[in-house]
Amino acid sequence: MPPVRSKFYWVALLYFSSGFPLGIFYDIFPVFFRQQGIDLKSIGLISLLGLAWTLKFLWAPAVDHFRHHRIWMAAMDVMMGLVMLVFAMGAGFGPWVWAGIGALTLFSATNDIAIDAYSIEFLQTGEIGLANGLRIGFYRVGMLGAGLILVLSDYLSWKGAFILATLIFMMSAIFSLFAPKEKLKNGASNLSLALEIGSILSRPRFFGAILLFFLASIWLVDHAIHFSKHLAAFWPVAFTIALLVFAASLIFRKKEASFEASEGPMFGALLNLLQRPHIFPVLAFILLFKLPDSAMGFMIKPFWVDSGFSNTEIGLVSVNIGLGLSIAGGLAGGWVTDRIGIFRALWILGLCQGFSNLGYVIAAWAIPHGTGALVLSHRLLMYFASGIESFTSGLGTAAFLAFLMAIVDKRRSATEYALLSSVFALSRSFAGWAGGFGAQELGYAPYFLLTLFMMFPAYLFLPWVKKMLAGMEN
Repeated sequence: MPPVRSKFYWVALLYFSSGFPLGIFYDIFPVFFRQQGIDLKSIGLISLLGLAWTLKFLWAPAVDHFRHHRIWMAAMDVMMGLVMLVFAMGAGFGPWVWAGIGALTLFSATNDIAIDAYSIEFLQTGEIGLANGLRIGFYRVGMLGAGLILVLSDYLSWKGAFILATLIFMMSAIFSLFAPKEKLKNGASNLSLALEIGSILSRPRFFGAILLFFLASIWLVDHAIHFSKHLAAFWPVAFTIALLVFAASLIFRKKEASFEASEGPMFGALLNLLQRPHIFPVLAFILLFKLPDSAMGFMIKPFWVDSGFSNTEIGLVSVNIGLGLSIAGGLAGGWVTDRIGIFRALWILGLCQGFSNLGYVIAAWAIPHGTGALVLSHRLLMYFASGIESFTSGLGTAAFLAFLMAIVDKRRSATEYALLSSVFALSRSFAGWAGGFGAQELGYAPYFLLTLFMMFPAYLFLPWVKKMLAGMEN
């Protein structure tokens, strides 16, 4: 086993390569296509291709089944590099652009699955706190790396910038292959998919869970592209069909299978999670822990704008300095987590994360909106609120990610981590949607104060979190 320092070195490199394609997607592509004269509607539609990062749990079982995570990582980096080469040589805005961006997000999401699984198996429990701090930091450094590519495009041309991105992906592929070799383990299942499906159909409770899983996946797609608006009564029909199929499985179900459905290659990880003791209170905790952060996060930039701050100030303080402070918070949170333990870190750093919202509450009460009369005290108050919120967000995230990594079954690390992180992403999406209504109806200060109280429901589930962590240690 490599020394701890060596482990942290590889975690940093791998998560840089994880954040880099996300930066290309969100920072480079919109600028590139707008400069090519592409209309805003088409550029907006490109964002829908990012759905691959949300739905990656659907093909995570394939990574678990075939394993060899370093090969997955290297292959995906090479494929993303080839996509960048296509953009360097391509011209115009045709179907190839949609295919290229879709391929990039698919390869990036698959790369994320493999990196998460590799890191979970690579690290010991006492190391994942600081490792997650590095993970948070270098993931964002990877995004900043894409920003540097954007800056250099003025000097290298877009063709040169995409070729440089290709070289970075190819270097990442080489680094992946040189990472310490993962331990040889048998996959989570030796059963065929047909036998697994037969076993699930013989167990109505499991079959019902799978149906709900698919409905939730379709809802995530609909949440992104809103296809149900064009299909009358889509959701009532979908639920009716699901209920009829479930009823048919009750009537025509066969004799119980001779093996556990949780051993299956496709849905085994999901069913294993659902059978685990205390899983439902723990899932509730995962949904709620980052809620104060997520509920306020989408309203921070509009608050800066409405308070009269310039784009330069917003970009410098809220984005750039905020990014640096969140990286520092992630490192500090990881260090604390390793020393006091994941459970204690969750509730202590979670309190820091929640109470930091008070800074924006005070700023919203003190700064007059719409007058344009910002004085030095107003600016300093907003800068302080932004800095505290960014730093404590890193603190809480480090403990939270360490918790997710600690509770997954290492035999199915790719699938289980993808599933749990998707649960968290679901709450983040809902909080962002609800935040707009809350801030508009209540005003910034009352809404920001409300987000502070959103942290307490998660603490009701801490007893089950403690039991889950204790069970994984045994």
